[in-house]
Amino acid sequence: MSNIDLIQERVDAERGIIDLIRTQMARAVVGQSYLVDRLILGLLCDGHVLLEGVPGLAKTLSVKSLASLFHTKFSRVQFTPDLLPADILGTQIYNPREGNFSIRKGPVFANLILADEINRAPAKVQSALLEAMQERQVTIGDETYDLPEPFLVLATENPIEQEGTYPLPEAQVDRFFFKLRVSYPTIDEERQIMELHASTSHSAPLEPVASPEKILEARKVVNQIYLDDKIKDYILSIIFATRDPAAYQLDLKDYLRFGASPRATIALALASRAHAFLQGRAYVTPQDVKRIAPDVLRHRVLVTYEAEAEELDSDDLITRILDQLPVP
Repeated sequence: MSNIDLIQERVDAERGIIDLIRTQMARAVVGQSYLVDRLILGLLCDGHVLLEGVPGLAKTLSVKSLASLFHTKFSRVQFTPDLLPADILGTQIYNPREGNFSIRKGPVFANLILADEINRAPAKVQSALLEAMQERQVTIGDETYDLPEPFLVLATENPIEQEGTYPLPEAQVDRFFFKLRVSYPTIDEERQIMELHASTSHSAPLEPVASPEKILEARKVVNQIYLDDKIKDYILSIIFATRDPAAYQLDLKDYLRFGASPRATIALALASRAHAFLQGRAYVTPQDVKRIAPDVLRHRVLVTYEAEAEELDSDDLITRILDQLPVP
């Protein structure tokens, strides 16, 4: 039996939990299969996810529903302009009777964290959370505490109502593995949403179907998914085309201000493996790379003023790169 066949056996054995999660999520979230799949990919890749979309598109519902399917600790933080870093990380509390300090851990000490409207918090609070995301540990007083495993931050932001918001700096947005753009449902999906939720009765809560250990096991399988050298070269050509498009005969130099970082290369390779796992395959195809590339790159590729003047955003430029680069 070949190595690919052995990996395929492991994929088949571990992928059942993914189908179960999708089935359970469909009970609470109508449509939004793209959003649900990308949230699952974030879990598999151990990568934080930033969700952007107008209010009312089930961003919060999707995250809460996903969290309810695992035997894990979940916390939700509503970001507001008056929030302090201690409200996220925790603080020291003085005990006057015993004359000492005790530690009160903040909501960041959970497995799944919903950071609602992260762009409404000031920079100091955003930095505190993003540092915890990167380092996977928090320092309170003189003590450093490791965050639990798995640890995943799912943050939401609205692209409208810019008054009273603090946009995330580009260097900090790079900490997010994916940036997803959540769109409106189709008319058929919205009819289902209306029929499911347009009443005062509440649907039965979702029951946990998996333990954290199952996610960690699935991650091990994802790491074993076969990535051919030609696919690796294809990933590198996509990343380098965002930095030097002329080298790949792409007429995009006037539109690209900064290209993707090496962190994007790592993320695209891992996300492609996870996408193949989600499709039930033990190997990565170019189509896996193309489907996942916009979510990995849209917040890592910065456009020029010329591009903005022509109403081109990073998604448009990434699409051009993917369409014009030769596929192995």
